[in-house]
Amino acid sequence: MAYKLVSLPGDGTGPEVMREGMRVVHAVSRKLGIEWAVEEIRCGGEYYLEHGSRDWPEGSEEKCAAADLILLGAVGWPDPKGSGGPVLMANGKMAGYSPVIGNRIKLNLYANVRPVKLYNGVRHRIHGAHKQVWEAGKVDMVFLRENTEGMYSQTGGKLAPGGKTDVAIDTRVITRRASEQIIRHAFELCRARPHGAPKDGKKRVTAIVKDNVLHGCQFFRDVFFEIGKEYPEIEKETAIVDAFTQWLLGQPEYYDVLVTTNMFGDIVTDLASVLQGGMGMAVGANVGREHGMFEPIHGSAPKHAGKDKVNPIAMILAAKEGLDWLGRRKADERLIKAAVAIEAAVVATLDAGAPLTYDIVGEAKAAKCSEVGGVIAERAAAAL
Repeated sequence: MAYKLVSLPGDGTGPEVMREGMRVVHAVSRKLGIEWAVEEIRCGGEYYLEHGSRDWPEGSEEKCAAADLILLGAVGWPDPKGSGGPVLMANGKMAGYSPVIGNRIKLNLYANVRPVKLYNGVRHRIHGAHKQVWEAGKVDMVFLRENTEGMYSQTGGKLAPGGKTDVAIDTRVITRRASEQIIRHAFELCRARPHGAPKDGKKRVTAIVKDNVLHGCQFFRDVFFEIGKEYPEIEKETAIVDAFTQWLLGQPEYYDVLVTTNMFGDIVTDLASVLQGGMGMAVGANVGREHGMFEPIHGSAPKHAGKDKVNPIAMILAAKEGLDWLGRRKADERLIKAAVAIEAAVVATLDAGAPLTYDIVGEAKAAKCSEVGGVIAERAAAAL
C-alpha cells in the first residue's frame, strides 16, 4: 500500500528545494520498496496573485488532513504594490497562511520541533576571524516551540476609523492544554535522546520564558515545573529569553532540549540557526498526535528564485525527519532506514566538501542546488 504524501512547494525557491527533497525521498524509496501516492499542491503568494481569492486550491485542507506525510517548501512573495512586505490576502493574512499556520492549527500540529546540530565541514555563521569556534559535536540541541496559540492565536485586531489604522492589538493566549502538551513532548524527547547536553552529558530541559514580567510566561513556567516532577531524572531550569540569547551564542554546548512559547520560539530558533551554518541547514518539524508537516525554516528567498542556487540540505533533512517520524508512527523500519541513509549521505557530502552551495563554501566553489541534491540522492541510495 502506498503512503499518501502531500507536497506543498510554495513560493520562490520553495519549488527548487522541494524538487531536491523529493528526489532524495524517491531515491531511497526505490531501494527499499516504499511506495508513495504524491499530491503536489500549489500554494502561497504567487498562487494568490494568479487566482485572487485563495492562497491554495479548494479542497487542499482535506487533502492535507488525509495525508500520511506533508512536506512544505517555503511561502511568501513580495507585494507587487511595493509595500515592502509580503502579499496579503483580503482578510489581512499573509498569502501562504493557509498551508502554514492554517495546517498547524487545524491539524493540531502543536509541536514545532527544530533540531540545531552543527555537522563536520560546516562553519557557524557568527562573524569574526574564528568562524569555527565550536567543534561540530558541541552544538547539538533541540528546540520545541508551541505551535498553535501565543501571539499567533488570532486574538486582537485593528481599529481603523475613517479607513486609517489608528490602533493595532495583538493578544497572546497561553492555555494549560497547549502548554502541557508541548512541555510533556519536550520531556519525552529529552528522555528518548541517546545523550544529554554536549558540555556535561546531562539530560536537561530548559524553558525559555519572560517570567519576570509576563503573566503568560509565569503560567507556562508553573506548568513546566508541574510536568517536570514526572521526570525526576531530567534536570529542569528556566532562562529569561533576553538573557538566553547571549547564553545560547556564548555556550551552546550547555543545552540539550529547550521548550518555549510560540513567538519566542520563532525568534530564538532563527538565532540558533547561525550555530548550525545558517538557514540552509535548519529544519522545522510540525507534529501532532496524528499529523506531521516538515519544512526547512528558511523563507522563499524570491531574489534567488529560478537560479538553481540555494542550499537544498535543510529541505532534504526535513524530508529525513518526516520519514523517521512516519516510520515510528507506522512501525515501518524501511522508513527509519531511509531516514538514516539520508542523514548519512548529507554527512558524507559535507565531509567531502563538495558539491555544496555558496552559503557553505562561498561563491567561487559553489555548486548548483540540483547538483547537491543529485549527489545526496545517489549517496543515500548507495548507503542502502
